[in-house]
Amino acid sequence: MDAVDAGLLAGRPPRAVFLPTASGPEGPERVDYWLRLGADHYRRLGAEPVPLAVLDRRDAEDPAFAAQVAGAGLVYLSGGNPGYLADTLRDTAVLDAILAAWRAGAALAGCSAGACALTAVADDTRSGITRPGLAVVPDLVVLPHFDRIERWRPGVVADKIDRLTPGQVLIGIDEDTALVSVPGGWRVEGQRRVWVLDASGGRSSHPAGSLLELLPAGSG
Repeated sequence: MDAVDAGLLAGRPPRAVFLPTASGPEGPERVDYWLRLGADHYRRLGAEPVPLAVLDRRDAEDPAFAAQVAGAGLVYLSGGNPGYLADTLRDTAVLDAILAAWRAGAALAGCSAGACALTAVADDTRSGITRPGLAVVPDLVVLPHFDRIERWRPGVVADKIDRLTPGQVLIGIDEDTALVSVPGGWRVEGQRRVWVLDASGGRSSHPAGSLLELLPAGSG
């Protein structure tokens, strides 16, 4: 994802704020893994890494954490539990700061749970309960790891299709692949494919470089 993140930072302040919030329930070792990964990644790209260890609602309401978002060129939400991430950030000072930075021109991105939480639906992977996402991109529902997810959670694709509401679009994103908001739609970047799935079970496949013009443009 070096090229994808470098593209998101291009023309923006070289300051990357990244949150391991979704991994909070997995314990300190997993949180530290995401923090190290983010710091090494953004340093390699020539950006200032700003780890933001927001792990619960108390952290998310902390004005000191919220203040660190200011001046970001990119805000990144890591992997873990989508439902926990969305519930932790919803209606908090940190989320307000993230959205303010995004509206001011920063890129907003997420991998796996981070990508799910930015859309309409954020499943809680521990309880199995479907939680509302943060709805930054309200018309999308994302299935990350699409080329592998049925091996981990058999039936998850059909279940997601059954639970789509009118106006929602289900997107499967393969590993090592991204869907990036650009003028006029969304562009597929990375090594594999993005899939658009409809309520009847049909699916279309889109390789890197494709522009999906029918999707509502939102965060990148």
